[in-house]
Amino acid sequence: MSTKDKTEEAVVSEETKVNEKEASTVNEIKEETKDPLAILKADLEKEKDRNLRLFAEFENFKKRTARERIDLFKTAGQGVIESILPVLDDFDRALNELNKTGDESHLKGIELISNKLREALKSKGLEVVETKQGDVFNADNHEAVTQIPAPNKKLKGKIIDVIEKGYAIGDKIIRYPKVVIGQ
Repeated sequence: MSTKDKTEEAVVSEETKVNEKEASTVNEIKEETKDPLAILKADLEKEKDRNLRLFAEFENFKKRTARERIDLFKTAGQGVIESILPVLDDFDRALNELNKTGDESHLKGIELISNKLREALKSKGLEVVETKQGDVFNADNHEAVTQIPAPNKKLKGKIIDVIEKGYAIGDKIIRYPKVVIGQ
């Protein structure tokens, strides 16, 4: 950098400082000529607005945390319930096999245990996602395992068989029903 450039830069810097000092002096003069009461009122309004915004933000925070807490309580046991779902499937298979054999004493015992388990889970919010043959396939509510040729035109694009039941806790589906759909 040449000496001339340094000098020009110093002059520009000095002019900037002078302009800033003049601007701040002008602002001070304007504020001094203002009514002190008007200044206090403006400050008061600014603080009232700030206080109102903070209060609204705090109220929103309280509502959001209350909603999150309710959701947490609703799905608190979801992991445990998900691990028990295969047991429910095993009960269904056992009941089907016992119905085929005709052994009434074993069938009644298994039914009692199965019903007790289902009622306990139902009291915790578990619900079966109702799906039956002939329902329209919806990718949002069903999991397609495979597609097979439809036995008739009415079942085309519809559920032909339910392989595994689906379950939900409240409005949240924790396991989608596994279905076979017709092509």
